[in-house]
Amino acid sequence: MAKLGLESTIIDRGVYQNTVGRFREAGIILPKLSQLFDPATIPEKVRTALTSVDPMAPHPLNLFRVHWYNGANYKTLDAVPQYVVLPKEITGVDAPIVVLSGRTFPMIRSHKVLAAYGCLAPRVITGQFDPTVHKAVWPSTGNYCRGGVAISRIMRCRGVALLPELMSRERFAWLEDWVQEKEDIYPTPGSESNVKEIYDKCDELEAESDDNIIFNQFCEFGNHLVHLYATGRALEHSFQLEKKKHSGLQLRAYVSATGSAGTLAAGDYLKERFGSRTVAVEALECPTLLYNGFGEHNIQGIGDKHVPFIHNTWKTDDITAISERATDRLSVLFNTEAGQRYLIERRGVSKDLVEKLPWFGLSSICNITAAIKTAKYHGYGPNDAIVTVATDASELYVTEDAKALKKYFGGSFSEIDAAEVFGEHLLGTATDHYEELDERGKQRIFNLGYYTWVEQQGVSLEEFNHRKDPTFWTGLRDIVPAWDALIEKFNAETGCLKKL
Repeated sequence: MAKLGLESTIIDRGVYQNTVGRFREAGIILPKLSQLFDPATIPEKVRTALTSVDPMAPHPLNLFRVHWYNGANYKTLDAVPQYVVLPKEITGVDAPIVVLSGRTFPMIRSHKVLAAYGCLAPRVITGQFDPTVHKAVWPSTGNYCRGGVAISRIMRCRGVALLPELMSRERFAWLEDWVQEKEDIYPTPGSESNVKEIYDKCDELEAESDDNIIFNQFCEFGNHLVHLYATGRALEHSFQLEKKKHSGLQLRAYVSATGSAGTLAAGDYLKERFGSRTVAVEALECPTLLYNGFGEHNIQGIGDKHVPFIHNTWKTDDITAISERATDRLSVLFNTEAGQRYLIERRGVSKDLVEKLPWFGLSSICNITAAIKTAKYHGYGPNDAIVTVATDASELYVTEDAKALKKYFGGSFSEIDAAEVFGEHLLGTATDHYEELDERGKQRIFNLGYYTWVEQQGVSLEEFNHRKDPTFWTGLRDIVPAWDALIEKFNAETGCLKKL
């Protein structure tokens, strides 16, 4: 169970004491998970100290900024998470689409830093990870490994990044600035959908040394739990604010690309509170869940060709697929002068909203177009809200936009091009490649995970099948208060919070 991040007692007292000593020396205080779910509960003295801390620096106190409620300047604590409501002028559908922005997370400007903390902190407080000896290995298709390296550096340990060699240049540039040693970046063969090659490299590193500790986001339940509560609560808060403006509004669906399935967990939270549908999205070029398909694509950050171990398939209601052609071309529309001018002058989109479109990276655009598809498929109207997440922003895809500009538009982008892109990928979004899952469909997706986790990764059949039981998933939640109690005890032993 250690590999799944589910320990809630101290496993190795010696490792634990080494870590307490390292954190005491470095002045590192661990936030409780409940404080990241509700940052208003962070101690006042911590919030005061944060005002003088650079949000983009590897400062220990930035652990207390790993939440959805940072202000636009990254320094203030906002009462509400940053989100955008996309109206009919840009989506072509009556249903309002609420998009939660991940760009206000510290250091990496993506919510994946939250997942990284949710995986590493439990290993620290249970004496399974020794920052004086171990290396934290972060297998990823981009943002999770950046989050892992950021959290590792704060915790004064070596962070190792694994990601496909064809991911955006901006990801690698960030990593080069943050890793302790350049050899701690491992580009693996292929692109976004080559997750198996990442697993193979993890196996190789694990075999090389017992000091290489793998934090596999695809099977670490800390990833599931932090998104269940932190992302679920932030989405709920955003929706409730919109409901105050529109009293008849109902939350109908939550849309999220599959990725590691961590972010999908927020759908479980929303389903219990609002009865909303959970819609899983993947690339049309690699429709693993939809058609048992395979292939390559450029919707960076949504990893595929397998079913993540932490994907609660029984809570997924619909599956749909979006093409890289749509995400690549819409990114050019959203981030060029001609595209923005077209949206304002010809489509009546507000200037304020257009200025926020660069908040959306490729996977964010994928989520938005899937939300439009969902609205059309179910016939949602003005009282039916759809919520989704913008994992990262366009700043990570400048070089990818340049490639798309050349590939699709011959190197220049005009308002005629903008009109064609808008018509094809927003107004023209169709309801094809969309499936409502019945029990047989959910079972099919669950079964597909067998080949990755039992045959390839060595998970026992008993552990694999245990996830069929709904009480397994609800029972996971009991571990959060146990972890918080251990964090409180750990901080007391380091004495750093008391000294602040």
